[in-house]
Amino acid sequence: MDELNGGRLLTRCHMFGAEPAVLDLANGYRATYSEHLDRIERVCSVIQQLGLGPRDRLAVMAAPSHVYLELWRAAFAGATVLNPLNARLAPEEIVYILNDSGSEVVFVDAPNAAVIAALRDRVPTLRTVVLIGDGAQESDWDLRLDALMERATAHGLPPEPEPDAACVLMYTGGTTGSPKGVVLSQAAVVLAIHRVQMTYGFEPGQRFLATLPMFHIGSLLAWGAFLPTGGLTVILPGFEPGAVNAAIRDHQITVIAAVPTMVAMMIDHPDFDADRLSSLELVSYGGAPMPPELLKRTMSLLPRLKFVQGYGMTECSAYVTLLSAADHERGGEILKSVGRVMPGCLIEARDAESGVAVPQGEVGELYVRSGSMLTEYWNQPEATAEAVLEGWYRTGDAGRIDTEGYVFLADRVKDMIVSGGENVYSLEVENAISSHPLVIQVAVVGVPDAKWGELVHAFVVCNPDAVTAEELDAHARRTIAGYKVPRRWTLTDQALPLSAAGKILKRTLREMASGS
Repeated sequence: MDELNGGRLLTRCHMFGAEPAVLDLANGYRATYSEHLDRIERVCSVIQQLGLGPRDRLAVMAAPSHVYLELWRAAFAGATVLNPLNARLAPEEIVYILNDSGSEVVFVDAPNAAVIAALRDRVPTLRTVVLIGDGAQESDWDLRLDALMERATAHGLPPEPEPDAACVLMYTGGTTGSPKGVVLSQAAVVLAIHRVQMTYGFEPGQRFLATLPMFHIGSLLAWGAFLPTGGLTVILPGFEPGAVNAAIRDHQITVIAAVPTMVAMMIDHPDFDADRLSSLELVSYGGAPMPPELLKRTMSLLPRLKFVQGYGMTECSAYVTLLSAADHERGGEILKSVGRVMPGCLIEARDAESGVAVPQGEVGELYVRSGSMLTEYWNQPEATAEAVLEGWYRTGDAGRIDTEGYVFLADRVKDMIVSGGENVYSLEVENAISSHPLVIQVAVVGVPDAKWGELVHAFVVCNPDAVTAEELDAHARRTIAGYKVPRRWTLTDQALPLSAAGKILKRTLREMASGS
């Protein structure tokens, strides 16, 4: 359908005219919908001046801001393909992504300008670095966005992109050592936005506080979900529980998105006051299950507050199942689930080896089908063919589906760990540690943690007298992001437990790490 493109959604900005659209708390920037649309049109003009077309990739490495929001929406308009970079990645990972994506232009803010400058000579295709704001050394950038915007004129949005045109190229953690670029089409993203609108029931006048990094697919609520109905998006450059609580109070925020760790930090903060957060109507959480005690405590402190939980992945443009507000009020066993499949999506549990559907209620690998699935893994046809089978995406997660359609996650087929809402692939961490010359064998598992959901725990076979956990920590940080580095270590000279097939028994290691 021609209407399934972001440009068509952006035309709705005309409907809201003088209503407030954006408030950036980092610098006090405010814009109405008319002013916001004017900025988007000028950003599209700047992108064209930089020599980029609708199929070219534009990388961004910056904290959340009104500019980042404008770049997302310029990609909706079809001006470019956005390549949002995880600012927490190690330099080696950033170099890989920039080279793999072929991004010729990178937008950076001051804290990230020096990072890109230090690795620039290793990315031959990178020709222009554009600075958002100020504060960076002149040697770390080529052009300032403010100067480009002064010369740019708003001539309307670009021609509407085709529904199957690429909109975003977003890299996920690599289960085989290298990140994979997920190509999401215009139709995929727009369908995800409509799906959220349909299930969350957003109405005009909502005031959303954006605190999640805008390089996450989970930030869809910030850059997409409120376009159909309007509302104000208030942006914080990062998450700090006191600042979040203050912003909710000062700006009468009605909706926030968070991972469970953030919710815990908010209600545990010294300035938490339930009465001062009375404007808050909805918390959308995801990235990890909400610990039962945390959910119970939060619902007790804020009894009028509604909760929804989304389960999904980048490859499906965010959420594919939803545990609704009504489900949370119902309570009971379903609170252990990730909800039911969202409209337009299908989900099945299948045998991981044969791909045949397992009987209802039995655990199998979860397969998903929807119009919001990835087009492909960039430059990886074999990985695409392995992940997408006859129109179904293999999630790599194991789970069961009960008689009412509620999906219960059982384990992670790919041994992915979710710590503080961030996905950590055990194999990627194991590869980083095992490259140390004194490491004989290594296995990484996730262990439950009340604050972070899971902590990364590494079991390393070595001579504990010859190498320390501190040395292994420093070694790993040279090649992987800090949040992926184990927080707990077990160094031993004993071989790790193996199955009859010679595979490491990670279930046994999880029990050992948990002390059970």
